[in-house]
Amino acid sequence: MLFCLSSFGISSSSDCIGMSDIIHLLPDNIANQIAAGEVIQRPASVVKELMENAVDADAHTIQVVVKDAGRTLIQVIDDGKGMSESDAVLAFERHATSKISTVDDLYALHTMGFRGEALASIVAVSQVELRTKPHGAEIGTSLSFTGSKMEGCTPDACAEGSNFQVKNIFFNVPARRKFLKSNEVELRNIITEFERVALVHPDLNLTLIHNGAQILNLPQSVQRQRILNVFGKSLNDKLLNINAQSSLATISGYVTTPDAARRRGAFQYFFVNGRFMKHSMFHKAVMEAFEGLIPEGDCPGYFIYFQLDPSEIDVNIHPTKTEIKFENELPIRQILVACIREALAKQSAVPTIDFQDSETNASLKSIPVYNSSSRNVTNSLPPIQVDPTYSPFANTKKESKTKGFDWEKLYESFTAEKNELRKPEMQEEQPHKESLTFDDDTEFVSAKALSIQNYQYKGKYIVTALGSGLAFIDQHRAHFRILYDRFLAMVSKREGVVEQELFPEVIEFTSSEVITLRSILSDLQGAGFALEDLGDDKWSINGLPNGLGRVNAVSLLKDIVAQTIETELNATRKIAESIAFSMASSAAIPVGKKLMSEEIDQLIADLFSCANPNLTPDGQTIITLISDEELDKRFK
Repeated sequence: MLFCLSSFGISSSSDCIGMSDIIHLLPDNIANQIAAGEVIQRPASVVKELMENAVDADAHTIQVVVKDAGRTLIQVIDDGKGMSESDAVLAFERHATSKISTVDDLYALHTMGFRGEALASIVAVSQVELRTKPHGAEIGTSLSFTGSKMEGCTPDACAEGSNFQVKNIFFNVPARRKFLKSNEVELRNIITEFERVALVHPDLNLTLIHNGAQILNLPQSVQRQRILNVFGKSLNDKLLNINAQSSLATISGYVTTPDAARRRGAFQYFFVNGRFMKHSMFHKAVMEAFEGLIPEGDCPGYFIYFQLDPSEIDVNIHPTKTEIKFENELPIRQILVACIREALAKQSAVPTIDFQDSETNASLKSIPVYNSSSRNVTNSLPPIQVDPTYSPFANTKKESKTKGFDWEKLYESFTAEKNELRKPEMQEEQPHKESLTFDDDTEFVSAKALSIQNYQYKGKYIVTALGSGLAFIDQHRAHFRILYDRFLAMVSKREGVVEQELFPEVIEFTSSEVITLRSILSDLQGAGFALEDLGDDKWSINGLPNGLGRVNAVSLLKDIVAQTIETELNATRKIAESIAFSMASSAAIPVGKKLMSEEIDQLIADLFSCANPNLTPDGQTIITLISDEELDKRFK
């Protein structure tokens, strides 16, 4: 191969005599490991790639078997087309694919995979065995690989379809294996990838087995039923159907009702042409449609499916293929907002006035209405009586009807008692100032020491006098900090006291949430929760921690599990912090609640006894100061 180096300002080879070449091609095994770093990030990546290959092979039944959260074994069995011996061998080469042939095929994709990197990346970091047979063939093929090296290829009397066994993932990349999370976290990620395939292919029979126990068994069904089979039947009454058809795209699926919005762990799924995707603009569109219907910070759930011409999207952006570009993002966004709002209006999720309702009509009748027939009626004014002899400067003092009674003597006794009560108080010494010192060396003198009453402002802030000015305290955040420290100590020391529920509630989790719940069950019990496994991912809440107050137990547990999943906690201390955070957040005084003076004093005292009264556990400001100097400046 000849290069024209002079065009780059580089001298010819005759001028480079004595210089050694340093650029060379990487061996295939190293190149495959580099590619595997992008494609195969964890065991869940292997499950995703092999399940998508099974879907592309027109399988009707897919079974996934994992051991030790995929560290030891990942097995995917399908009844798809299968492969011949030559195809099976070639499939493990880099950029070997049956999905595309020309550049134009990239803009007309109807398959999940197309890069031809998945199998090559998998065999680069694991030990792989494949048994496959095409439909109608008398005998199949068995292949075995270890770190990109094929060790065997023999005929095999196997079933039609493909059977992949991926063993000891990252066995030859110890650095990658070391950075894998706990088994609970890795299994949860496997379930997530399994669910994404299941939600977009309800026509498939899918099974997930972990360590011999069946996690999910999803028979062929319709779209709505598949969602309920994955996330629980309790979601049935909270799903609103959306549907919109246009020349740009067809949008279908479901959104949850506003009352089902959750602060954490909301079910949020976008699919385009049968492929799971993440899209921040479309997510903001959903949030815009729910604006004013859900509390700030809460998120609705959604399962939204887009169907459009493959030439109008680009999926060839990242090896994971979850980032997709749309040619007409803004118009599709507007259609999405419109169809969600229409669904909310149809299902009466948006409050409306029913003028046919009897109660509404009764209330409307009580509203005064202008009567046009009374326009000519002349209303007479009331008569006015005036005393022409009245003078405000005249002496009009009248004698009391009760004569001979001395009123001054009556009050002499009360005055004497009042003076007697004041004397000891005047003789007392000035009270010693109670003060607290914070990190910024500011001395805080309590309002009690200054003989000033604390004040609640608009049911949100507490105003109290300090040694150097006034402090405005956010009552919700202050109580949040107090409860967090209290619950954290209780959970860490496992000193939680169970308060038995008179009527236990039943809560239903998803398979992924159950994995997390079991991993933190001992910590929950130490905090004072009494939970009982009822089977089928349902649990009974028999008791709550004493002192938690009146909270929604189901929402609280859902929030604890969702936060643990979100942060992928696996250390005991971090799990305790997560539980304490959710408990304190749920039980803290709500904004707008009016407090008695005793409650205000107790809240301030408890806050000032905390190790860090200035900030909430998530870093929000609790106290704002207005110094005496600033007040003086405002009055100048």
